[in-house]
Amino acid sequence: MDTSLDTARFNMIQQQIRPWGVTDERVLATLAAIPRERFVPDAYRGLAYADIEVPLGQGQVMLAPKVVAHLLQALSIGPDDRILEIGTGSGYVTACLNHLGGAVISLEIEPELAELAKRNLGDSDPRRLEIRVADGLAGHIDGGPFDVIAITGSLPDASALSDLVSQLAPHGRLFAILGEDPAMAATLITHGPEGFNRKSLFETSAPALAKAPEPERFVF
Repeated sequence: MDTSLDTARFNMIQQQIRPWGVTDERVLATLAAIPRERFVPDAYRGLAYADIEVPLGQGQVMLAPKVVAHLLQALSIGPDDRILEIGTGSGYVTACLNHLGGAVISLEIEPELAELAKRNLGDSDPRRLEIRVADGLAGHIDGGPFDVIAITGSLPDASALSDLVSQLAPHGRLFAILGEDPAMAATLITHGPEGFNRKSLFETSAPALAKAPEPERFVF
């Protein structure tokens, strides 16, 4: 057992995540239980618990730990929630969602990353976790409606959310990072009794999802 990684995981929670306002004990317990180093490329194993985005290749990254923690807290995931993830990456957020909720469907557009995530997630129960090679922005997704939708890459144009928002169940929650550098905002959309509500949570930055539409620009 690598006790240095256990210590690094503990320090990540106490020094990065708690001070940044994450207090949900279920979220903190999930981050303590799941070995992040298992989902990090070997070249970055020593940085598994650093406050950085870890490159995965294919132009994608693992979100920084405190952003993952806020994503999980904002979504208020219940044990019976049906969850959709857009952007599986290496499978770390997928594992956290699976630990907190009910059934998870995760879509990854890059076949190589989808296969990596399947290896990293090991013998996860296929009744509770399904990884599909698919474009999560391409339209209706079988398996909904969803109580929770987590988008792990950014969307330069918020209009790309329209199809996903329409697949939220009543009282459902969607997390997305909207905008372009230097003005991206982590955003929570909730499906309330009177429609959809949108709330900016904090400023951050993340690579755009593959095939995410660009906002229209004026040409003079």
